Parts: sequence; structure tokens; C-alpha cells
Amino acid sequence: MDPVVIIGAGPQGLAAAAHLMERGVEPLVLEAGPGPAAAVQEWGHVRLFSPWPELIDGASRRLLERAGWSAPEQGYPTGARWVSEYLEPLAAALGDRIRCSARVVGVGRKGRDLSVDSGREAQPFTVHVETHHGEERIEARAVIDASGTWSTPNPAGADGLPAAGERAAATTGMLTYRIPDMDSRCSGRHTVVIGNGHSAATAIANLARIARRDPTTRITWVLRRGQVGDTFGGGQADELPERGALGQRAKRAVESGLVQLATGFRTERIDMVGGSVIVSAEDGRQLDPADHVVVLTGFRPDHTFLSEVRLELDVRLQAPPRVATEVDPNIHSCGSVAATGAADLAHPEPGFYIVGAKSYGRAPTFLALTGFEQVRSVVAQLAGDEEAAQRVELELPDTGVCGGAGLFDEAEQGGGCCTPAPQQITLEPDPAGR
Repeated sequence: MDPVVIIGAGPQGLAAAAHLMERGVEPLVLEAGPGPAAAVQEWGHVRLFSPWPELIDGASRRLLERAGWSAPEQGYPTGARWVSEYLEPLAAALGDRIRCSARVVGVGRKGRDLSVDSGREAQPFTVHVETHHGEERIEARAVIDASGTWSTPNPAGADGLPAAGERAAATTGMLTYRIPDMDSRCSGRHTVVIGNGHSAATAIANLARIARRDPTTRITWVLRRGQVGDTFGGGQADELPERGALGQRAKRAVESGLVQLATGFRTERIDMVGGSVIVSAEDGRQLDPADHVVVLTGFRPDHTFLSEVRLELDVRLQAPPRVATEVDPNIHSCGSVAATGAADLAHPEPGFYIVGAKSYGRAPTFLALTGFEQVRSVVAQLAGDEEAAQRVELELPDTGVCGGAGLFDEAEQGGGCCTPAPQQITLEPDPAGR
């Protein structure tokens, strides 16, 4: 029988393979990178705000424990430790069911293009793969897309498209889209961080540590919204303590004067001038010349290789509609999002599912344990266990605050799921310099 093909050997892809094996269904995991969890490796220096117990899938744990593995029980690992202590051992346990350096470039139905109805569901999927040896076609009984969004970061441009000059600046290496691994190159220089989420807060907190050691270091934090709103997260109300602490570290960096905020700043141009980067807004404002610009405006899904698969996607978030109603970042925090399963993730193409961060489209509220619940449900559905597929086995932590976009303009009024409206924060200098 044809295997279930899983696209991506990240945390959710590997978990899906473990669940399939547990149910006696043969998986085949195709990973574009040179090794398992290649995307996580790229942010290996970043510490997760989820603790170890929430970073380990149930079926994966059972598979590993049969081989004598012991799960880390406490602490908050970096991405590198998540890989070395869990994901790499899991990949080893899955063995030759994982093929690396195998990039999926297309998915379709055998003998049927997107427009053909007749006999479509009876045909296997065809997965087109590029490898070092050329292109091949693999037939599959079902396909689980766990490819994530890491390779498609959002641009700096406020309209969702690259700002004028942004592509050229990116080729110089002075503009990047990843949380930088902070070192002495940032010391005594001016770094601009564009973005509002947890990645931006992480970069700000890390840069602030450098600025405390070297007061000549300058940091500018660019927010599109007109007010600070809930930029700093839920603090002590956050049921993920490390996530709450991250926001508070970023808040202290601003309060202490280590970070200059530029609010209501919608990037229009990014120019290279005399070895520096100049960032300009739609309203004519211009930031001081920067040595490095870090764009951390989130990610978006890549559906280009799914052009022959019948997808149903929300027009705003590019997520399955039933998922989109639960993860809309204008309304929900992580805790106000219900667990999503096979029924929510289904598309008009039977046997095809998108799971993991990609299933949330452009929404930033995805957590690892959310993805583990998704793959558990999807695999149960593929194995014919509808009762298990419909069952919810997850309770999500709450941020304690609304995760909405806040007041995009100062003149706008609006509310969210948790508070009547985003609250303006007045920042006062912190005399302790924290």
C-alpha cells in the first residue's frame, strides 16, 4: 500500500510519523533541508517559552522510551537543545522513513489536474520531489503538509509587500529576517527591529543586554500600531511564564531608555546610503541611519507547490476557514483558541491536510502542543478512528490578555475578546536600568 507522505521533518512532521507508526500505517517524511528539524536548527540560539513537557508529542515519547530514551522533565530549552535532545533522537528512531534533501515541488492527483472531478478521489496523490539525483514522483494514499512557514517571512513593507529597496538591502546582509544570534557585531552600533510579536520582543531583550554592556549601542523598535497596546504581552497573567517574562524584559528595556520606540510607523522605503540603512515611513518620517535592520513581522504560508490540490482557505489569514475563525489575531490570544483537529483542518481534497504553523496561515498564535494535538487527530482520521479524531485532548494556556492587533491608528476604536479595548501604556524611565 502507498505510504502517507509527510512534508517536513520538523516537530509536527516527525510527530505525525510517530502517530502513523503507532497505528500501523507506513509514513514517508520528505524534508527539504539537509537534516531533520532543519528550520529549528536555524534558530537554535533562541530559547523557547514553552517548557519541556509541552514540547514532546505523546506518540513520539512512547516510541523513544521503548528505545531507552528519557524525556527532559523541566526547563526551557533552546532550539538547539530541542533538536539534539528530542528531535534528532526521534528522527533516528524513525530511521529510513525520513528522506532529507528532498524538496517537494508539487502535489496532485494521479492523472487528474485541479479541474477534473471524474474519478479523482479514487486516484492516489502524486508528490513531486527534487533531490540531488533529479526529480522523482512518489504516489501516496494521503498527504500531510507540515512544511511550516519558516522559509517565507513577511516583508517590512506596511502593505504586505517588500518596501521599496528592501530586496536590495537584503542582498547586502544588512537587512535580515531572523532573530539575530547576538554578538559583538551589534555592540556600539545602531540596530532597527521592525515587528510586534514574540520574535521582535526576543530580539529587543537580547539587544538590550548588549546595550547595558556598551552604552554606545543604539536600538530602535518600529511598531506599525499607533499605540503600544499589548505589545509587552500578558506579564504575570500569562500562563506560559517565560512568554510573560519575555514581554516584561522588552518592556523594561524600553522604560530604561535603552530602546527608542517608533510607533505608528508604516515602512515604505529602505535605502542603502553611504554604508548605512535608512528606513522611511509612509508619512515621511525617517529613522536615523542603521547598521542593521532586523525584520520580524511574522511569517506566511507557501501554497505555490499545492496549485493542483483543492484547498479551502480564509481570504485574510490563508488558513482553513474553521481554523481561521479560532486563530484570528485581531481577536484571540493563544488561550482563547480552541484546539483544532481533523475536521477543522480538512480541505475539499480528501486525504490532504495542512498541520502545524502553516495551518494557522498568517496568525502568530501557534504553539507546539497545538500542532501535536492536530497530528494526533489527523492520523486518527486517516486510520479510520473517527471517535479519536473528534476527541479533544488539549487544554491551551492563556495569555491573560487579548492577542489582537491593538489600535492600528490612534483614532481607531475597537475591542477584543479579553478587554473592552487595547489600553494605552505610558512609559516612564526605570531608575534601576532594568
